Amino acid sequence: MVSPAIALAFLPLLLTLIIRYRYYFVLLYRAVLVRWVQDLVTGISREERVYQYILTHATPGDPESVLDSFDDWCNKVEFISHIGPKKGMILDRLLKEHCPLTVLELGTHCGYTAVRIARSLPIGARLFSVEMDEGNARVAEKIIRLSGFDDDAVELIVRPSDEVIPRLREDYGVERLDFVFMDHWKRCYLPDLQMLEGSGLLGEGSVILADNVIFPGAPNFLRHACRSGLYEHRVHRATLEYIRGIRDGMAELIYRGAK
Repeated sequence: MVSPAIALAFLPLLLTLIIRYRYYFVLLYRAVLVRWVQDLVTGISREERVYQYILTHATPGDPESVLDSFDDWCNKVEFISHIGPKKGMILDRLLKEHCPLTVLELGTHCGYTAVRIARSLPIGARLFSVEMDEGNARVAEKIIRLSGFDDDAVELIVRPSDEVIPRLREDYGVERLDFVFMDHWKRCYLPDLQMLEGSGLLGEGSVILADNVIFPGAPNFLRHACRSGLYEHRVHRATLEYIRGIRDGMAELIYRGAK
């Protein structure tokens, strides 16, 4: 049995760790423990819970109202991982600067970023949003349509990204991708980027924006972006969505063209 004296000796170390990593404890509590309890209490998924909140708080057909309700829920009720409003401003700015006509999103989740992208696109532009989880896709479909975007504006593709990318030209008539947003499994960032490079769908000036490259991180993706010579690149420093104190970042790559 540990003596009180030994336990007391470790107390300063324990307090130091708690203070240093307090934001990670907050993330653990909000993202894991609260979700687990709510799953048991409500009997429905977190994604369905956020949809129910949006349905009762947002104005149908108004993407700004949908996004505001989404942000309120994530700030006040439960944590859910998507780009959020602060990093979302970086995305908004890049979309306005580049005015892309064909956009690919990898990782729809609940549809937050799909709505954010679609509202910023010029008339006639189209977003292809890829989500491999069927449950998440059902929620995303409802939120995207609630926001006022039809199939012509946002097409939701429910398949793994590595199956979709090679078929974009044949199955969906895509000849060039002007903008790609990555926010799916981080281990997929590099292989999917390399698949896009080999697909012929990236042209000079195509933009790739990847979220969460600092936390949880995508080091192999960043290494390739820096060393391949195919991109102008920068990392926009930020904090994790809805959790202050955890450093994060978004990688912006501009395709120069094949060597």
